[in-house]
Amino acid sequence: MIQLSEIDMNLLVVFDLLYQERNTQRVALRLGLTQPAVSHALKRLRRLLGDELFERTSQGLMPTPLATRLHPPVATSLAGLQEALNRPEDFDPAVSERTFHLAMTDIGEIVFLPRLLQRLEEAPGIALSTVRSQNEDLKREMEEGRIDLAIGLIPQLGAGFYQQRLFVQRYVCLMRQANPLATSDFDLEAFIAARHAVVVARGTGHGIVEESLAKAGIHRPVRLELPHFAAVPYIVSHSDLVVTVTDKLAEATCERFGLTMHEHPLPFPEIPIKVFWHRRFHQDAGNRWLRGLLFAMFAE
Repeated sequence: MIQLSEIDMNLLVVFDLLYQERNTQRVALRLGLTQPAVSHALKRLRRLLGDELFERTSQGLMPTPLATRLHPPVATSLAGLQEALNRPEDFDPAVSERTFHLAMTDIGEIVFLPRLLQRLEEAPGIALSTVRSQNEDLKREMEEGRIDLAIGLIPQLGAGFYQQRLFVQRYVCLMRQANPLATSDFDLEAFIAARHAVVVARGTGHGIVEESLAKAGIHRPVRLELPHFAAVPYIVSHSDLVVTVTDKLAEATCERFGLTMHEHPLPFPEIPIKVFWHRRFHQDAGNRWLRGLLFAMFAE
């Protein structure tokens, strides 16, 4: 029994063209080979299959019964392989029913998802699923394709990952419009005197806030600690608490919740927000489409 591992695929290409052309010289021209090279390939194939395959006649090379029987499946297989190797982009967002999995924080959900879902009205079959994944889990899940893109400040995604910057975030102070501090000069003294809500978003880059305050030796009264940002607008809108958040979160929630933001009295490094994807999926058509859409919509 002949195994595929025993066959040089080029021999089948020569066989297919010989069946079409019935002439070694014309096959050589089509393949950019010499006529002896084509004859040698035919000799190897004859030896492998134990059949002459083509006999010389007054009308040129004529296939043997075995060659006639073999050619249809060989030609079909070669055409299918050619199509598979040269398949054009086969992702059409208008008809795709793919679910994309995105790793992002709750701030990312607030900032990105409302606009992104509006845009996806043009792609009714596409669904999104957001996940929280950290450090090595995130790397592994992206390597395995269980997470398509990660968005945020994620310095641990280095080797093996591509990245593209969308924008930079800065930190501001958020409070309700009725807060007595909202209409005053919100300087460092006012910041220290205010009662605060603090978000301890473990596993994200937002720990830089508390680290910077600690290094500056600044202490302020903390009334509430939260593990995430999603509840902040609801809580601050019904209290006189002040919270340090990103400007993107403040911009997305101020009008709806009757809030106002002030420049932070302490300088913090700006935070680059990037899209990350694993190199295994760099050429994946769907992945390319989604990250292109994110860049077109949110890059600054």
